[in-house]
Amino acid sequence: MKIIYYSLTGNVKRFLKRTGCPHTIPLEKAMINGVNEPFIIVTGTIGFGQVPDAVSHFLDKYQSSLVAVVASGNRNWGQNFAKAGDIISTKYNVPLLMKFELHGNARDVELFKKKVDECYENNRRETIQTY
Repeated sequence: MKIIYYSLTGNVKRFLKRTGCPHTIPLEKAMINGVNEPFIIVTGTIGFGQVPDAVSHFLDKYQSSLVAVVASGNRNWGQNFAKAGDIISTKYNVPLLMKFELHGNARDVELFKKKVDECYENNRRETIQTY
């Protein structure tokens, strides 16, 4: 499963690098090449809790392959912390796997890997089973 990310400030990119997860693709590259398989979107939150425009445009085009969302933010924004994840989850009816602050910590990295593995297994199971 692909992990497509948008990293305006570099925090999301640094976080994903620390996870060591394969198949991570910057959103800009995914827009050029297109997406034809299930993916998880990882994005930061901008402004007062908004989804970045580039992410919105991308998801409008490729929402049918979206499996889940992970969001980054800053806890200083209170209730708007990583709110882009809540917005995407609601709008596209996909699970919000987790939120992490800035570029995350070691616990966030381990939780992310666990959640991505579970998401992959659930998606794989739904694809294979035909009952």
